[in-house]
Amino acid sequence: MRYLSRLLVQSLAVICAQWPALAGAELVVFDAPLPPAQSDLVIYSTLDAPRAAPLIAAFQAQYPTLSVTYEDMLAADIAARVIRETDAGLPSADFVFSSGMDLQMKLANDGYGLPVTPQAAPFWPPWAKWQETTFALTLEPAVLVYHKPSFPNGPPTSRLELMEWLAAQPPAPLGAGKIGTYDVQASAVGYLYLARDLEHFTDIWSLIRYMGAAGVQVFPTSQDIISRVSDGRLALGYNILGSYAAEQSRVYPDIGFALLRDFTVVVSRVGLVPRASRSPELGAAFLAFLMGHKGQSLMAQSLSLPAISPEVIISGGLQGDLGAAQAAGHLRPVAVSPGLLAYLDQGKRRRMLGQWRAALGLPED
Repeated sequence: MRYLSRLLVQSLAVICAQWPALAGAELVVFDAPLPPAQSDLVIYSTLDAPRAAPLIAAFQAQYPTLSVTYEDMLAADIAARVIRETDAGLPSADFVFSSGMDLQMKLANDGYGLPVTPQAAPFWPPWAKWQETTFALTLEPAVLVYHKPSFPNGPPTSRLELMEWLAAQPPAPLGAGKIGTYDVQASAVGYLYLARDLEHFTDIWSLIRYMGAAGVQVFPTSQDIISRVSDGRLALGYNILGSYAAEQSRVYPDIGFALLRDFTVVVSRVGLVPRASRSPELGAAFLAFLMGHKGQSLMAQSLSLPAISPEVIISGGLQGDLGAAQAAGHLRPVAVSPGLLAYLDQGKRRRMLGQWRAALGLPED
C-alpha cells in the first residue's frame, strides 16, 4: 500500500487548541506520488485513515501531483467544524465523508453544502441523494454478529428467533450476559439503528427487555463488540455495522455475521462538498471518483463497504448478501432526505433514550 502517513503532532496541537472537540482527531498527509505537488485536497472523514488509504492511492493515480490532507474525526466534530469555519469566513474541507447521515443532512439543509453534478448522479437511486448536495456512497447494513462455535446449527435468523434465544438464557445482571449491542447514548449509528428498528418492528421494546434480562453488555463502537465475539466472551452482537463485521470475519474464523430475514436496516456514509471548500473542484472530483465504477468497486472489494452503484455486482460476502436481501425485499435503507433531521430533535431523543433505559431496567439519567 503506497502512502506516507504522518501524524502531525505540532499541527494537530494547534488545531486542537482552536477546536477543543477535535482532541481525538488524526491528521494524515498522503504525499503526491510525483513532485512537484501542485494542489492539496483536504478531506474530513469518519473513515479510519488506514482504511481510506486505498481510495486515496487510487485517486492520486489519476492526479499524481495531488497531495491529500486527511483528517479522521467523529461525525459530530466534522459537522461542528464545517459550521464554525464557514460562519467565521474561513476555508473548510474540500470534501466531507461521514457516517453521520443526519448531521450531513443538516449541513446540506442549512446551506453548508455546495451543489455538484457528478457524472453518476442521474443513475443514483432516488433515496440516496438530495438536491445535488448530499450523496449516499455506501450501504452499511445492521447485522447480527455471532460466535460460530456457540451456534453449530446457525444463529437466530429474525428478531423473533432472537427473542426466543434470549428467553432461554439464564438471567444475568446487566453487563454480564452473552449478548452485546451499542450504547445508544454514546453511539450515533447505534441510535440511528434503534430509531429505525422502532419504525419497522412494533415489538422492539420487548426485544430490548429480553436483552436486559439476559444481561446485555453495551459498548460505544462496533469493534468493542466484534472483538469480544471473536474470542467467545460474547455469543452475539446485535445491530452491528456490517462492513466492520465482514472485514473482521476475514481475519478471525470464529466470527460469523448474518442479515436478519425479517428486515435489515441499512445506513450509508454520505459525501458532501462544503460551500466553504478551499478547492471545490477537487472535492467534486473526489466525490465523482467515489461514485464511479472504480471507487465503488474498490470500496466493496477492498474496504468491505458495499457499493450503491448498480454497476458493481459481486457474488458472495457482504455485497452478495445485500443483493440477495434486496431481491427478497428485506432491506430498509435510510433515505438521504430532510426526514433525517427528526433524529436530531432533542425532545424525541430524550424520550427514546428514556424508553431504552427503562426497557433495560436502568435508572433515569
